Amino acid sequence: MSITYKTPDDIAILREGGKILATILDALEKEVVPGKTTLDVDDRAMELIERYGVEPMTLGYHASFAPRPYPAASCVSINDVIVHGIPNEEPTEFIAGDVVSIDVVIAYQGMVVDSARTVPCGQVSQEAAELIAVTKQALYAAIEAAQPGKHVVAIGEAVERAVPHKFGIIETFCGHGVGYDLHEEPHVPNFVTRDKGAKLEPGMVLAIEPMITTGSKEVEVLADGYTAVTQDGSLSAHMEHTVLITPDGPEILTQT
Repeated sequence: MSITYKTPDDIAILREGGKILATILDALEKEVVPGKTTLDVDDRAMELIERYGVEPMTLGYHASFAPRPYPAASCVSINDVIVHGIPNEEPTEFIAGDVVSIDVVIAYQGMVVDSARTVPCGQVSQEAAELIAVTKQALYAAIEAAQPGKHVVAIGEAVERAVPHKFGIIETFCGHGVGYDLHEEPHVPNFVTRDKGAKLEPGMVLAIEPMITTGSKEVEVLADGYTAVTQDGSLSAHMEHTVLITPDGPEILTQT
């Protein structure tokens, strides 16, 4: 599959869809309080998806690595869950100190945007707070590195520079192209690869998404086929924006 370049009309739709997704995530963050559950987040996500007339792209999506379609409109991943935590099959109650990642993908007028945030539930440990801060720092460093004329490897280099050695950088899951579909070329690793990857050019749209842990980078996928956890039980955080490469540099689409 080759890299796709988005037209000015596509980009106008992606900008609108990105603002809607950011607004949805702003609301979902408020559900992360002690006593609420992962199901509360997913129910609210569906309510807002219907309100804004957008499509929940993960609901019913059959990932290549999984034995079945994904059953929810959002992914809600707590503590050692890196990504793809299923919120509605065995709902989990949030407790103070949890590290909670929320990942939502929507289609607006046929164009796909993808974004994730990790937030604290109540008061968290110093380690958890540092993890969240470092992951956010890695995301914005990666976005800043996504300059036209550079190659995809510059994004991974930026993540590695931004993350202190005591943390782990997940390599099993990577960022990706997005826009016409949920997953497009190119792959966007969060680490340095031998292959420098595709050249970044105006019109490319990328989901940039570092996943950082307080321990190992090794991953285990649970029996449900989706939930990916740190093998050593360490905390994990995940931050993601959909980013347009423009002639003047990267433009974050998934913000208000």
